[in-house]
Amino acid sequence: MAVDSRLKPEAVQAQVLEIGGKLKTPPSDLLVGTAFTDELNNQAALVSAIGLVDLAHTLTAMAHKIIPEPAALQLLTHLLALQARPESFVLHPDNGDIYTNREAWLAQRTDAVVWLGAGRARREAVTTGFILVLREQITELSEVLISLGLVIAQQAERHIRAVMPDYTYLQAAQPTSFGHYLLGFAYPVLRDLARIENLWTRLNLSPMGCGSTNGSRLRQGREGMAELLGFDGLISHARDAMWQADLFIEISALLSASSISLSRLAEDLQVFSSQEFALVELDDCHARASKIMPQKKNPFALTHIRSVANKLIGLTASVAASVRTPTGQPDNRTLIYGELPEAIESVGHSAALLAEVLKSMTFNQARGEALVASGWVMATDLAEMLVIEYGVDFRSAHQLLAKLASDYPRKSLLDLDRQALIALAEKQLGGKIRLTEQQWASSLDVNAALQARSESGGAAAVSMMKMLADCRQQLGAFSDKVQARKNLFSSREQALLQQVSQLIRPAEAANHD
Repeated sequence: MAVDSRLKPEAVQAQVLEIGGKLKTPPSDLLVGTAFTDELNNQAALVSAIGLVDLAHTLTAMAHKIIPEPAALQLLTHLLALQARPESFVLHPDNGDIYTNREAWLAQRTDAVVWLGAGRARREAVTTGFILVLREQITELSEVLISLGLVIAQQAERHIRAVMPDYTYLQAAQPTSFGHYLLGFAYPVLRDLARIENLWTRLNLSPMGCGSTNGSRLRQGREGMAELLGFDGLISHARDAMWQADLFIEISALLSASSISLSRLAEDLQVFSSQEFALVELDDCHARASKIMPQKKNPFALTHIRSVANKLIGLTASVAASVRTPTGQPDNRTLIYGELPEAIESVGHSAALLAEVLKSMTFNQARGEALVASGWVMATDLAEMLVIEYGVDFRSAHQLLAKLASDYPRKSLLDLDRQALIALAEKQLGGKIRLTEQQWASSLDVNAALQARSESGGAAAVSMMKMLADCRQQLGAFSDKVQARKNLFSSREQALLQQVSQLIRPAEAANHD
């Protein structure tokens, strides 16, 4: 929601900012134009969530006879109207923060607004609204990560036999498949989802009903309010509920870890899409042309994903710095009310973009095979054959192949004759190795090499299918939990709005009569 810098009527401003009580003068124009505006901009996305909090608070306060029923019904009527986001509601920094802006709108319509703060500080309303927004966005992020995981699994299965070199230090290392390579990035996604599940036990707890720091003489009905808003329980300690810091550090760290996992795959694919590697090609819809170099097709979608990770690394430090203040300080969330929801959205967009890139990207299978054939990626397999067939210790076999590579630096291993290895082995190991043509050929067969890697986690098709089934099972279980949460939140919100509507309908009818 946009923030309007135009001044509201002085009488309303005085009421919501309580000028004439402790405060004798209105805020300065500079304070309004800087601190109030920044604060309000960061809180603007909390309007609807705080509306649900106010409805639950007022409904519960009426049930406990803290707010007189006529006043409560009046307040509920206008809170419900405000929840519909009327055009008349425009945020004004001269009215203070999100809470007092809402209060100003209500004050123009009902005297019952004086009961809105019964037994609670504005911090409680804003904190609870913030948590409602975070839990909704974290749920949406889970959905996007699940979709990404499914796309990775789909593409990994599709390329289960698409051979290529695996790379360490950006040097061809051993043979692999593009499918096995890709599936390695499904597991960080699963860990992100597991971290979210763990976070959920702390995130979906209600801070409502805490007064300012240690409760209130006025009966709050904490459990009832938590139930109305779909919380799993309460933050136990009232003061901790108002000032906890570690939860937001945990969320920012989770986002940073997730964005870095996305960035690592994006950066790999950027390298693989270069002319020098030419293993993958992005669809044109995920690229950008160079304005000066006509031959270039820049993988812009991938660089954007990297830039989001860079930003999130900084956010983790920013959130930690914001909340590390002594307890009871008002500035420890001023910035993160806006920055943390924006960060969750950014990571979700990155994950969705990466999934889209993977769906439409093409793998150059001929290039993968050519790169395997052109170098020495089968050297380890050949050394391991010597261990298996001739009982050569691995260090000696390793040294033998290293010397062979040094002797023929401009040749591919696949271009050598087996006699070169036999002669070198006799010289270096002091014994004759009767290397048959069949042993030589089978050791250098990349497809056979992949299928030999059949233990858990390996690149063989049998191992891959087990991992794919496991990933899909886990993603399905996460999906069921996320859908259940979405259904719960939606049903609780609708039930709350319906309960309020049914309560105020008779009062509206009586007033109409």
